[in-house]
Amino acid sequence: MADLRPFRGWYYDCSKADASQLLAPPYDVLDDAERKALAAKHDKNSVRVILPEGDGDAKYPEASRLLESWRNSGALVQSQRPAVYRYHQVFEHPLEPGRTMTRRGFIAAVRLHDFAERIILPHERTLKGPKIDRLKLMDATRTHTSQIFTLYSDPSGTSDQLFEAVERTEPTIDGVTDDGTRHRMWECSDAELIGDLRRIVGPLSLYIADGHHRYETMLAMRKQIEGEHGGLSANSSANFGTLFVANMSDPGMVVLPTHRLIHSVGDFDAERMLSAASERFEMHEIDPQPGVIRDALARADRPAFAAVFPARRKATVMVLRKPPETLKGVLGELDVSVLHSLVLEDILGIDKAAQAAKTNIEYLKTDGKAMAAIEAGKGQVCFMMRATPVSQVKACSDAGEFMPQKSTFFV
Repeated sequence: MADLRPFRGWYYDCSKADASQLLAPPYDVLDDAERKALAAKHDKNSVRVILPEGDGDAKYPEASRLLESWRNSGALVQSQRPAVYRYHQVFEHPLEPGRTMTRRGFIAAVRLHDFAERIILPHERTLKGPKIDRLKLMDATRTHTSQIFTLYSDPSGTSDQLFEAVERTEPTIDGVTDDGTRHRMWECSDAELIGDLRRIVGPLSLYIADGHHRYETMLAMRKQIEGEHGGLSANSSANFGTLFVANMSDPGMVVLPTHRLIHSVGDFDAERMLSAASERFEMHEIDPQPGVIRDALARADRPAFAAVFPARRKATVMVLRKPPETLKGVLGELDVSVLHSLVLEDILGIDKAAQAAKTNIEYLKTDGKAMAAIEAGKGQVCFMMRATPVSQVKACSDAGEFMPQKSTFFV
């Protein structure tokens, strides 16, 4: 059972600065130029804390110093009473220009659980490097500076209906990030609302959509603090993490594909790869246009993806003939698992270690970037993917299985 609680969060006092100048996307989607541009917008832009500047480990104490100075100056204020925080992200659908989407959820303090307890469930394995970085930041600031994105299943929408009255009021924070996304947050301290929310969502499993590394960092931080104090009380703040919790049935839950650009494979030959793949896949040649590829993949009722090559005038849609013995259950139904196992590993020789290290793989999040990269000859083949449905994320987590890296891209 998930233990969700209100907490006294810290947030920007938007009477002192425009929220649009202060907000930043998640740290792991920013390159150096984007980070510098955000930092230049305002001396209190959140990027200065979530992605601190400095040499080596010196940047982590600097992030802590900045955070403390913002609190002391009143740039950040703390909720007077424990609260949950209703949060909307309003954005244009990336594949349907002109269509406005709203993803809704809430932020709460949630008791941390090891994955073996099967209360908070992962769908991806993690890498050591990102966890070390986030642990150093968390250790220095002793603050959860960004929330783990989690999902629960409430097809009736009862949990979302609890916030309807709150959503008709003025938000506590309202700002737009550079990608055009509008962020709206309401502080909700109503005890009846919080009680109903705990009653509805508490019995449900929580599924990590994004933030596996940060969640495991929270677990590591809990263990470290437990060691420092010789134990923890049941209600110690170290036993809780701040999570963004969203209904997977929400109409604004948009998942996009992440395409795979393959490069630097020794003795690569496109025709040989396609010939080997034809034993397990039905092969259909189509025009290599993003819209044509999307439509062709949408018609496939089995695992499928499209291979685009720099020197071939046609793309090849590859549709799995039947699930292999090597991929049992839900994994045999996942496009990404089928690609990584049957093509990348079995045919191209990119083993799991090389996949994890991204030795031969570059992940691209838009059709345009993927097509531009392969047309420019930056890869030997680009596999154009379908989005992984949320239902498959849930099924994989419920089965205790793990998807390959970058299987999901929640907008």
